[in-house]
Amino acid sequence: MGLFRNDPQRVQLESTQTELRATAPPWSLWADGFGRLGIRSIQLIVVVAVAAGIIFVIQSLTLVTIPLVIALILSCAFAPVMRWMRRRGAPAALATVITLLAIVVILSLLGWLIVWAVRDQWDDLSTQAEEGFAHLLAWVRTLPFDFVQPDQIDEWVETLKDFVTSSQFGSGALAGVSAVANFVTGLVLMVTILFFFLKDGPQMWEFLLRPFHGGHYVRARRIGDKTVGVLGSYVRGTATVAFVDAVGILIGLLILQVPLAVPLSVLVFLLAFIPIVGATLAGILAALVALVANGWVNALFVVGVVVLVNQLEGNFLQPVLMGRSMKLHAFVILVALTVGTVLGGIVGAILAVPIAAAAWGVIQVWDGPDLPARWARPKSPIEA
Repeated sequence: MGLFRNDPQRVQLESTQTELRATAPPWSLWADGFGRLGIRSIQLIVVVAVAAGIIFVIQSLTLVTIPLVIALILSCAFAPVMRWMRRRGAPAALATVITLLAIVVILSLLGWLIVWAVRDQWDDLSTQAEEGFAHLLAWVRTLPFDFVQPDQIDEWVETLKDFVTSSQFGSGALAGVSAVANFVTGLVLMVTILFFFLKDGPQMWEFLLRPFHGGHYVRARRIGDKTVGVLGSYVRGTATVAFVDAVGILIGLLILQVPLAVPLSVLVFLLAFIPIVGATLAGILAALVALVANGWVNALFVVGVVVLVNQLEGNFLQPVLMGRSMKLHAFVILVALTVGTVLGGIVGAILAVPIAAAAWGVIQVWDGPDLPARWARPKSPIEA
């Protein structure tokens, strides 16, 4: 053993290893398991910081970012129309103007229907609401237990009157005027951006792809095509489903003689763009109007109509129209709605689900036309 310890070759080998460890580059310390964990932690921190910065910029520039995203989604929805007109030989500018005018006319028609119907029936509905509120107060006073004291009701009414006539209500009205001004500014900006997206969208995308080459360029093109397809299919499918829902509920409300049937059906169409939650809100609004105007029996019939239409849409129409465009679990939809609502309010709730669907579509074509990213591929029992 002593001869083995004094072996010149072994002594030289140990000396060489000691010198290598002493002269090893410092980044070799990151090669073991703990070092790789540290690298992943740093990468995760950087990703979170970048995401937080992007969210901060989006929230700070909502007057720009929201019209930009809406214009992008609308341009994806009407991309087939633009391609069809260009194949027919229509100039790009003419096709863009025709498509843009069609979009503006549709949006203006929806707004006009709501304003016209509400203005036409508002007097009758307000009178019925006052009578219904008076009947409700009279019913509360006849309860055998002291649920609400009459003095408390009078106090609440006086508090409401004081708030309406106070400076706080006036400041809220001024804030509402500012919100209307921001809405008009955003609408004009959205229409302008939409014009350029419809006219020069493919050229803009090619310009953004200039830094990519080879396989990276092919992947970027594939991601862009998939995003356009998913967003367009989502908007067109949702609009079709919403239109069918609105027509079905409109027929039911007209049969039941519920006031404001037209604006309620328009609200059903608009709220259908918020999955899961929108149908519930539309049903609640329709039932409340029927309760105030026609009584609780009519309100129950309205609830039945809303449930029937939503069941027909969810079980028959939606799987056919949107089965390929949005394959998201209900849990993912709820999380996306929550995040979108927190970050962007009602507009964020409307945009959250199509953005999530587009992100999932990108993952599905990350490694090929029909090949998802490696971590998102289903595993066989052997691989698992």
